[in-house]
Amino acid sequence: MSRGLYYQKGVALVLVLWIALLMSVIAGSYALSARTEYVQARMEFGRAQARFMAEAGLNRAVFEMRNPDPETRWIADGRPYKMQLDEAEIEIKITDESGKIDLNQASEELLVGLFASVGIEFDEAFEFVDKIMDWKDADEEVRLNGAEDGDYFSAGYAYGAKDAPFDTVPELVQVMDIDYDLYLKLEPAITVYSGRNNINLAFAPKQALMAIEGVSEEIADDYINQRRDIDDVSTELPFLAEGYSGQLRGGGTTFSIVSTATLSNGQTAQLDATIRMGGSLNGKPFRVVRWRDNEHK
Repeated sequence: MSRGLYYQKGVALVLVLWIALLMSVIAGSYALSARTEYVQARMEFGRAQARFMAEAGLNRAVFEMRNPDPETRWIADGRPYKMQLDEAEIEIKITDESGKIDLNQASEELLVGLFASVGIEFDEAFEFVDKIMDWKDADEEVRLNGAEDGDYFSAGYAYGAKDAPFDTVPELVQVMDIDYDLYLKLEPAITVYSGRNNINLAFAPKQALMAIEGVSEEIADDYINQRRDIDDVSTELPFLAEGYSGQLRGGGTTFSIVSTATLSNGQTAQLDATIRMGGSLNGKPFRVVRWRDNEHK
């Protein structure tokens, strides 16, 4: 056999090997792409599943809060309730908004205590409260440390004081000098839905309790632990401070609900909503006044 024929056969073999390698690479890339899409699809499915499980927890909370029997009705003081649905574990926390500090109705003393509870010095706390009062009052008179339209414009704001009550809790960040970091510290304790000038001790979260004069973090934690040991809603609450009261049998009609669903693979989703009980135009037994969902993992 001639050398040229051997050469041609060698070239053909190398060419076949290169084609085989190329086909292997193409097949591998398709397999990797298919695997990636499969994983992404599984993650999206899990994310959707977790979210709907969390929404089921929210609806379970509504069902329990409409329970006509006060002895078995869930207590809306933030204590965790757990339920199992298929392979998902759902944790539900309900807080009656009457236990929070109403930005529109709370006394100035309670608002000062709110800022002090997150580490703000009293002098600065009074300044923040003056600005809050000027934000929501209808007049143009500037308090000692407050701010009206001219002060906002001079400070570079594109808007002036609202001169009307707060419509939502996040509106607080629009008040002069209250930044988002400070707002996040205050958020668990504040509301615009209670209509009370003080807080209902039966349902008050820790941050709201600490706004009361003389109530430290340790005292607030101890009070919450005592309160959560009560299962009979007719039981009298422990004493905390003069001028504050509450009973587990009472409460308001607006609730914050945090529902967290965890799937068997560890994927979670959380819904954080505020609802107002009572029929709505679309026939639902409640109305959503605030909604936020955060998905994890």
